[in-house]
Amino acid sequence: MKNLHSLALGQKENAKHGEVFFPIQKYITRLASDDPVITTHWHEEAELTRITKGSCVYQIDLVEYEAHEGDLLFIPPLLLHSILFGNSEEFYSETYVFHMNFLGGNTTDICSTHYLTPIRNHEFSMPYLITSLHPAYPSLRRCFNQITALYAEERFGYELALKSCLLQALFLLLQYSDRNSSAGSKPSSDKLKIILDYIELHYAEPISVSELAKLCYFSEYHFMRFFKKHMNMTCIQYINNVRLEKSVEQFEHGNTSILEVSLSVGFHNLSYFHRAFKKKYHMTPLSFIKRLE
Repeated sequence: MKNLHSLALGQKENAKHGEVFFPIQKYITRLASDDPVITTHWHEEAELTRITKGSCVYQIDLVEYEAHEGDLLFIPPLLLHSILFGNSEEFYSETYVFHMNFLGGNTTDICSTHYLTPIRNHEFSMPYLITSLHPAYPSLRRCFNQITALYAEERFGYELALKSCLLQALFLLLQYSDRNSSAGSKPSSDKLKIILDYIELHYAEPISVSELAKLCYFSEYHFMRFFKKHMNMTCIQYINNVRLEKSVEQFEHGNTSILEVSLSVGFHNLSYFHRAFKKKYHMTPLSFIKRLE
């Protein structure tokens, strides 16, 4: 039986979505005023999402899209994306994250070479936000409903039907897609990926603004403006967020030494770690550990 996952703040691109032979995972995402953002990230899988309550602003490949209840979103593999809480009391969405290999993306047949591989390489300009006004919406909505039912019921052979539904969804989206004149993501997206990758690898070490700026050949001033524009936070805030999320992972894996965890994720001032943790999670590290127990 599959577990239902909640898409956590700062879900990183190296997260495992589903199983090796069944690379699809369902996520329920909740955002509210106390937890207002899914930070910018990317991964090898594609995403198909329905907004089930409230509104939000999706940023996909550094372009903002305002999404409301009932809207559908498709995010191709490897595109930077984030979610920011909108003007509603609470926000919920239902997302299916799936690897293109599940649909045959690693084969050499015509479906892979003409469609699945080009989608992965961003050779098509595809619709990301599908509202009720979009001509593909009714069919895509029915397709999404089928995916939801199949994933929940797990009837014999449901994996075949899920693959069929996802392929049908891609077919519908391709009817409203054009060939890109140049494949690949934007230069700004590539620079941001380099920065986020570097932080993910070196979060436990001291990281300065100057060294991050050098990675994308910016001045410190230009870099700080660039980062805040696309991430909706400063690079220092982002680094601290990553470190705090890594500390939570360690606590969840049984490490109960607050000092040890603090040092291992890059906080060398214990009182600062306590303040930052409490501000983000509304409880002290010790309270968090006790809740886990």
